[in-house]
Amino acid sequence: MRYVDEYRDGDLASRVAAAIAAEADPGRHYALMEFCGGHTHAICRYGIEDLLPPNVTMIHGPGCPVCVLPIGRLDMAIELAMRPEVILCTYGDMMRVPGRDRTSLMKAKAGGADIRMVYGSGDALRVARENPGREVVFFAIGFETTAPTTAVALVQAASMGLRNFSVFANHVLTPSAIQAILDSPEVSATGTVRVDGFIGPGHVSTIIGSAPYERFARDYRRPIVVSGFEPLDIMQSVLMLVRQLNGGRCEVENQFNRAVSRDGNGKAQALVERVFELRDSFEWRGLGTIPDSALQIREEFADWDAERRWQLRYVPVADNRACSCAQILRGAKKPLDCAIFGTACTPENPMGSCMVSPEGSCAAYYLYGRWRDTPQRAKTG
Repeated sequence: MRYVDEYRDGDLASRVAAAIAAEADPGRHYALMEFCGGHTHAICRYGIEDLLPPNVTMIHGPGCPVCVLPIGRLDMAIELAMRPEVILCTYGDMMRVPGRDRTSLMKAKAGGADIRMVYGSGDALRVARENPGREVVFFAIGFETTAPTTAVALVQAASMGLRNFSVFANHVLTPSAIQAILDSPEVSATGTVRVDGFIGPGHVSTIIGSAPYERFARDYRRPIVVSGFEPLDIMQSVLMLVRQLNGGRCEVENQFNRAVSRDGNGKAQALVERVFELRDSFEWRGLGTIPDSALQIREEFADWDAERRWQLRYVPVADNRACSCAQILRGAKKPLDCAIFGTACTPENPMGSCMVSPEGSCAAYYLYGRWRDTPQRAKTG
């Protein structure tokens, strides 16, 4: 298949669905977690769960960089933005995420802060060049997918001697999050969340490759299939997981081989290694504090590190008690299990990050109407 339409072919999807139904053992349950929010949205948008037999269920994971950023880190960005000398450049996704006391970057902007939405670090560099009398800070978030572009911006800023540019780095790492899920009490101790296998994140894997997942398949006995984002990619990945589980195999397989190799993008990895190093610890929303799970800027580029330049201090902030984002990100709940989903919490008035981000599970359920025809909705609506 070479064209997008072929990845969305309804007849072929029906045949793959029939194969899954035929091969799924009716005597067992298959609980599969898709790590990436892009997969969650594709599953909801194309109604993939409706094509699966009842004993094959999808669990939504924490793979949304906006969703997993804790409130305390967002508060640090708001603190930066409120400084009169600062222009804060951020992705649009972050603007409406609620911070402490329901503040947000959007409200800070309405209050006079100079906050500009950008598509990437290159745009932030341009803003810095165009405003030599101001301090321009790029609010960098994301997994391994976006870290290389931030690294490029830091290298360029250093080579240009662009002293009015800095980066507030919040890049997090996928393998650490997978391990945290597998080690979480819900999965490992109590067994209240069952995860039989993972659909691996395709975007991240274009950078890091499929090799970093091999230890999870080996040590935790969970099969992983790295998947593309079209509906047939995901359907095929589900079938590959069902076949592994039926055969008692726990391996890393690569469905997304048109973009992902075992070793990934060496050039991007080298660039990230040059600019960043591991943080000792980093708090994730929903997963808690995880050692070696995020990146910080190396000493060589300290002059462009916003945390050092502005001496920012992280203060943990508890999530809104009415919001179930933390449990949803761990797979312990689904969006429809949250008492305020679709009532007090909507995309127009989000209470939590999962409803704000385009990759968030709650936003996907709401946007594609997965709540309209479910018995669960009748209980909570």
